[in-house]
Amino acid sequence: MGTNTVDETAGRTDLDKVEETATTEAAENPAADGDAAAAEETDADAGAVEKAGPTGVGQGAGAVVSAGLGIVSLTGSWVGTVASARESLIGQLETSSSSNVATLIEKGYGNAWHATALWGGVFALVALIVGVVVLARPAFGAPGRPQAPWIKSVSWAGVALGVIGLLLAVLKYTDVLLGLPSTG
Repeated sequence: MGTNTVDETAGRTDLDKVEETATTEAAENPAADGDAAAAEETDADAGAVEKAGPTGVGQGAGAVVSAGLGIVSLTGSWVGTVASARESLIGQLETSSSSNVATLIEKGYGNAWHATALWGGVFALVALIVGVVVLARPAFGAPGRPQAPWIKSVSWAGVALGVIGLLLAVLKYTDVLLGLPSTG
């Protein structure tokens, strides 16, 4: 940039060419001169091009939300933890020290375990529904516009995680998986 070469044919320097180019661009683009109306018209034309068709951003976001909710259903959530602690506290308040061990376990831990399973199932169900909606969306959208492959992959991951999370939640809630210990 610091060199000035001379154009042999016209006797002009690079700096002269740059100035001439800037002047030509300013004449072609009235928005560069500060004409606000022309700038708004140029922005409106650019907005029309962007709004021409769906971009798939919503479908991509839905796919990621589905996968995220599926993971939350498997790993646990803050809501499930709070619900579990609440049920545990209620169970402790409802039982007395003279209660038998089975009642203490059921009220103190069983209800808390079921609350955790219930919330895991809710998150799994929402992940499953969102994933299915994202996968089904192209059938009801623009017919000539295919869905991006990564959106399909992430949606299928959300559906799979939702199914697994829902299955585990049902198994935990029914005490088939990791049931409470027997006292008798």
